[in-house]
Amino acid sequence: MGYKLVEKKEIAPKIFDLIFEAPEIAQHAKAGQFVIVRVDEKGERIPLTIAQKFDRQIRLVVQVVGKSTEKLSKLSVGSEVEDIAGPLGNPSEIDEFGNVLVIGGGVGIAAILPIVKALYEAGNYTNVIIGARSKDFLILMDDISKYSHNLIVTTDDGSFGMKGLVTDAFRSLIKEGKEIKIAWAVGPVVMMENCSKVASEFGIPIWTSLNPVMIDGTGMCGGCRVEVNGVIKFACADGPEFDGRYVNWEDLKKRLVQYKEYEMKAKKFNNRG
Repeated sequence: MGYKLVEKKEIAPKIFDLIFEAPEIAQHAKAGQFVIVRVDEKGERIPLTIAQKFDRQIRLVVQVVGKSTEKLSKLSVGSEVEDIAGPLGNPSEIDEFGNVLVIGGGVGIAAILPIVKALYEAGNYTNVIIGARSKDFLILMDDISKYSHNLIVTTDDGSFGMKGLVTDAFRSLIKEGKEIKIAWAVGPVVMMENCSKVASEFGIPIWTSLNPVMIDGTGMCGGCRVEVNGVIKFACADGPEFDGRYVNWEDLKKRLVQYKEYEMKAKKFNNRG
């Protein structure tokens, strides 16, 4: 069964907003869960967080980083991907906590959208920080702002909002006296690691969404092993969210680059075709 692409838009350089017809996945998906997409019969499996769900459709935001994401970005509206498996992973633990903080960096902004929405609807006061390299790479700001009581935008170059990193904004909130009960951070690994260091400094639980190499998405292959508080976990089955204060970030960073050489070769071959 193929899954039809019904809408497509490039919302930032090499970042694409895709909406697929997937009624069963849309029916069951919850904040924090993901799907695994296979573009064609020989394609690799790409884990992508569900950015939004509708009655019969799901929204995925894809950044082109390798051969498979490039193929996905080049699909035309009306075409189909081979399969989409999901929803996978454990949903975010949503409750009425009070004063919460959600941080999104780069394409991770898309991943925090359903989390911010769910926390807002559960009655929390939502402090939200989103950050990107520059104004050109800020995505879904209007969508995020609908569910944010306090939205802070940062850019590395100062082209929009506060100049600096999301961690700078995090520290500013603490200095203002905001008593954050619980936090989320989704984005590049280094960003999540640094946010976790700040959270650890102030004793704030912080959920980070880990996305190492995944193959089956059910924990059977063992490819997505991560170390959390000295214990081996599978990101797909035990996560994808873990308290970043206890994640072995150095080990995770090593795992993420282990296939970089092969990915570069595959991309070069694809471009020749």
